Amino acid sequence: MIPPKPAARSGNVSLLRYLRLFRQDILSAQPARLYRALMAEFRTPFFRSCLCNDPALISLVLKERPGDFPKSDRLREGLAPLLGNSVFVTNGEEWQRQRRLIDPAFEGGRLRETFPAMLAAARAAAARLAEQAGRVVEVEAEASHAAADVIFRTLFSIPIGNEVAAQVFDRFRAYQRDQPLLNIAAFLPLPRWLPRFHRRRTRAAAAAIRSLIARLTDARMAAIAAGTAPGDLATKILTARDPQTGTGFTAAEMVDQVAIFFLAGHETSASALAWALYLIALCPEAQERAAAEARALPENPSFSDVSRLAFTRDLFREALRLYPPVPMMVRESRCPEVLRGRALPAGTQIVLSPWHAHRHERLWDRPDEFDPGRWQTPEGRASARTAWLPFSAGPRVCPGAGFAMIEGPLILAMLLRGLTFAPEGPPPVPVAYLTVRARDGIRLRIERRA
Repeated sequence: MIPPKPAARSGNVSLLRYLRLFRQDILSAQPARLYRALMAEFRTPFFRSCLCNDPALISLVLKERPGDFPKSDRLREGLAPLLGNSVFVTNGEEWQRQRRLIDPAFEGGRLRETFPAMLAAARAAAARLAEQAGRVVEVEAEASHAAADVIFRTLFSIPIGNEVAAQVFDRFRAYQRDQPLLNIAAFLPLPRWLPRFHRRRTRAAAAAIRSLIARLTDARMAAIAAGTAPGDLATKILTARDPQTGTGFTAAEMVDQVAIFFLAGHETSASALAWALYLIALCPEAQERAAAEARALPENPSFSDVSRLAFTRDLFREALRLYPPVPMMVRESRCPEVLRGRALPAGTQIVLSPWHAHRHERLWDRPDEFDPGRWQTPEGRASARTAWLPFSAGPRVCPGAGFAMIEGPLILAMLLRGLTFAPEGPPPVPVAYLTVRARDGIRLRIERRA
C-alpha cells in the first residue's frame, strides 16, 4: 500500500520560481532526483548548499565530526522568537552544558517514573475519541491534544484541562501553522548584522506562549523552594546541576528549554501520531494486528508491558519513516570540505533530509510503500541503521527519542483497544509547517470496536 506523497518537482526551474515554490512548501519544491541522488549541490549567486543522502556523509556530519558542522545561525534566528537560546539551536560549550543538565531527566529509569502520567494522558485521549464514535474526526487536532496532554502531565504534573496548559496549547496550534521550521532565510548567508524580521502575529504568538511558560516555571521554582514540588521532569531539570560547573538553569533559561520540550515533545509527537493513525486506517490488516496486541495487555499496563507492543512499535517506526516530523536539518560547514569529490567552501549550508533519506530509492526496498513488516527483515534493519534518522543521530540525537518511542505505541494501543479508524474523504497532502502535517488535515471515521 502506497500512502500519499507530495508530487516532486520535475526538471529545472529558475531561482525565482524555486524560491516561490519553497515558500509554499519545502517538500514539493524539491526535484524528484533527490530521491535517487546521494549528494546534490545547489549553487546560486546568493547561497551555496549541499543536500546529503549518502549514509557515509550523514554519519560524518552527525556522528564523526559534529563539531565541524554546527547548526546554522540562520535556523537559530528563524526560531528565536519562540525558542530563544534553547538546546535545539545552540552550539559548542553552551549546548554541551545544556545537554548535561537535560539528559539525566530522560534516562531509562526516569522514563519509568513518567509512565503513569503518560498512561493517564493516553486513556484520556481514548475517552475523548470514544465520545465521537460514529463521526468523522479531524485527527491531527486530536493527536495534538493528546501529545500536549502527555507533555503537561509529565513535565508539570498538570492535565491539558489546566487553564494555563490549555492556553499554551491553543496559542501553539496557531503558531505552528504560521511559522515554518525552515524557510529561505535558513539557506541565505546574509550578513550577521542584518536583523531578521518576523510577522507581527508570529512574534505576538511566540511572546504569549513564552509568557505562559514563564508563569508555569516561576510557580515551579517557588514550589521547589518551599519543598512542595512534585518529582516530575520540570523539577528534575530545574534541580539538576552541571557536574562540571555546579550551576543549573535560571528561570529565564528554563523558559527556553520548556519551549523546545513543547515543540519537540508535543509538535513532533502529534505529527507522528496523526500520520500513524492515518496509515492504520488505510491498512485494516495492520490495524487489527495492532489492536490484538493492545487487547492482550493487562487492564492496567505497566512500563514493562510496553515491550509487548512489538508490531505496534514497528508500525510507529514505519510512520516515522514515511512522515518524519522534522523533514530537513541544516548544518553549516565550519571549514572547507571535500565531499564526494566536490570542494565546498567554509560556510556551505549542509542539508540533511530525513524526508529524502527515508524514501531513497538506493537505500530502501519499496521506499514509498507502507510496510511495518520491513522492520523485522535483515534488509529493513540494515536500512534503518544507516538511513533512518527521525530523531537525528550522534551527540545531537533528540534526548526525548526514548520517550517518544514509548509514548507513540502506548497511545495507539489505548486508542485501538476500543476504537476502529477508517479513511474518509480525499487523501491528505503532506506539507512542511513546523513539522510534516496535512495541508487540510486528516479525516478519519471513528467507530467503537465490537
